Amino acid sequence: MTSNLLDPRTALVVIDLQRGVAAMPVAPHSTEDVVARNVELARAFRAQGLPVVLVRVTFAADGSDVPPGRTEQPMRGTPPQGWDELIDELEVQPSDIVVTKRQWGAFHGTDLDLQLRRRGVTGIVLTGIATSIGVESTARAAHEHGYHVVLATDAMADRDADAHDHSVGKIFPRLGLTATTKQVLDELSTRA
Repeated sequence: MTSNLLDPRTALVVIDLQRGVAAMPVAPHSTEDVVARNVELARAFRAQGLPVVLVRVTFAADGSDVPPGRTEQPMRGTPPQGWDELIDELEVQPSDIVVTKRQWGAFHGTDLDLQLRRRGVTGIVLTGIATSIGVESTARAAHEHGYHVVLATDAMADRDADAHDHSVGKIFPRLGLTATTKQVLDELSTRA
């Protein structure tokens, strides 16, 4: 079944819902709401036999694998122990694909594209934190890799509400389709 929203082989790709990221203040949706919506989506994708990809970001304790480019806001300090562990609420399953990245986007330097293509995936639903960083970077790369991108905008948040709104209103419509969690869930429920 093909629709205007989801391809028959669509994967859920959840960006950086890990302890350290989930502990940050976010907007315009609360962390609790973002987590709850992602849990709903993950359960629905698993129930349909569709891939669930859980992406986490981490770096070596000595910082040796931090992206080397000069920035005006470099990473500082050593993150606390366990900051890079996926949150328990995601209920990680053996069938889930866990991708570890060392930069903003989930495609560069990872096997994400290979994992998706091996499973015949042609579309992805993107969620997570932070909208304007990890989610947007991954959406740009997914679009460039030829995936049909759906962005569940109420299942993501940012440290800055204006940055979230800019990504949702100005960038995402150029990379794919924006939708709500309910719209994605409603379409998945019609596939049974």
